[in-house]
Amino acid sequence: MKAMLVKNERLVMTEVEKPAPKAGEILIEVKAIGINRADLLQRKGTYPSPKGWPEWPGLEVAGKVAAMGEEAEKEGKFNLGDDVCALLGGGGYAEYVCAPAGMVMPMPKNLTYAQASTLPEAYATSYLNLFYEGHLQEGQTAFIPAGASGLASVAIPMAKAFGARVITSVLSDEIAENIKHLNADIVINSVKEDVAAVLRAEEEMGRPVNMTMDCLCGTTLGESLPYMAEGGYWVVISTLAGIETNVKLRPLLTKGLHLVGSMLRKRSSEEKAQLLSELVERVWPKLESGELKPSIYKILPLEQANEAQDILEQGQNIGKVVLIVE
Repeated sequence: MKAMLVKNERLVMTEVEKPAPKAGEILIEVKAIGINRADLLQRKGTYPSPKGWPEWPGLEVAGKVAAMGEEAEKEGKFNLGDDVCALLGGGGYAEYVCAPAGMVMPMPKNLTYAQASTLPEAYATSYLNLFYEGHLQEGQTAFIPAGASGLASVAIPMAKAFGARVITSVLSDEIAENIKHLNADIVINSVKEDVAAVLRAEEEMGRPVNMTMDCLCGTTLGESLPYMAEGGYWVVISTLAGIETNVKLRPLLTKGLHLVGSMLRKRSSEEKAQLLSELVERVWPKLESGELKPSIYKILPLEQANEAQDILEQGQNIGKVVLIVE
């Protein structure tokens, strides 16, 4: 089969051995692949696949069940030919991939392969950090920076669908206009406005932030943390705007705030399986009803994986970029 291997920080279509499923695994014929920023880091050699996964990138796919190991088949959850999507530790940029049965989910009804391929990583990450780590509840306020990112295009509507109020940030009025469909309650243009000042004003009006899902961090984290609600959770999921900040410890103490680091990739397969089971139970119905809709910026063939990753690298996308296997 063909897969996109990393060679000199570029992705190269290469012939590799087709995998065979182990006892508890499912072999998926890949139809579409969702691209994530972690894939870019893997291409640069700083974010390798965990042990036991293929060396090439790809954290989420959609496709058809092509074969099953003995245990997976006995479990009876899937049949050959079923449409599925899966969360992976790596190896999605290929024609076939094996995944533990617990990390494979049925495709929501009425979705295309391209749409379904955007779900496993982004939806699991959003659900994990909004509700597990951030303890977000109906009626509370979430701050989700980088509103134009592929992850925010999932997390903002998801938080809204579960009854939360959402604040986000962008880098221009044009981007703010382009993400109107996400229905964030407040969109901060961080070039014109000071994020911490806006969050302080929200607190003074009795609408403090209860949780933050932060992929940016940098100086804004330390400046904004004091204006969170009592017992609030600031969840760090990446550090795209900088790895250092100054945190005032007094508000952390007096408000009982929680500064939490979170990585989906570090979770065990068992933890991920439990998370995905809850995702199917609570979020899939909202996708099937149309209350939640995957946001896709562009679809390209697998052969153009470098060009697809460049879109993310240059920050051109509003929503997810998807590769399809033709």
